Amino acid sequence: MDAFSYLSVLISIILGFSITQILSATGRMIRARERVTLYAPPIIWAVVLLVIDVQIWWAMFGYRTRTQWGFVEFLMLLLQTVCAYMLAAVVLPEEVQEDGVDLREYYERHSVWLFGFLIALLLVSILKEVLLEGRLPVPVNLGFHVLLIALSLAAIGVRRPWFQQAVAIGVALTIGLYVALLFSRLAT
Repeated sequence: MDAFSYLSVLISIILGFSITQILSATGRMIRARERVTLYAPPIIWAVVLLVIDVQIWWAMFGYRTRTQWGFVEFLMLLLQTVCAYMLAAVVLPEEVQEDGVDLREYYERHSVWLFGFLIALLLVSILKEVLLEGRLPVPVNLGFHVLLIALSLAAIGVRRPWFQQAVAIGVALTIGLYVALLFSRLAT
């Protein structure tokens, strides 16, 4: 087994837990739907985070030819997936209590953590590129990172529901464009 195959196992497990966290929470809310008051932003974010998890896993394939790995380089990959998991851990409620759950209230209580982990994920992604490639991400990639950081900071500062919904939709469209432009094909 080559080094990347060995190291990618742990990354895949964490990303798998992240995806499981989102899908499990979604399933619990569907089963308890009569006790769930819906609110669009956390639902949109859950879908966005599933795409981010898959995109991270997809992009990791680009490192398969790297033969030399140090602990710090691997730590950056690991830290990126840990941030993705933490996003999944806060995006939807863990349980639906007997008295129900209001997704707007839940989102308002946890969204600062959501955006904080997203900013951390984006900063780690940039740092990972610097450590592994010796340079900043290519301009279009860096531009997407900066835009998503700016949107996250704005969402932390502006708590109005219409703005939160606009940011969720804007980020969903941005992530879709990001994946379409930069990751539509698996590197060969």
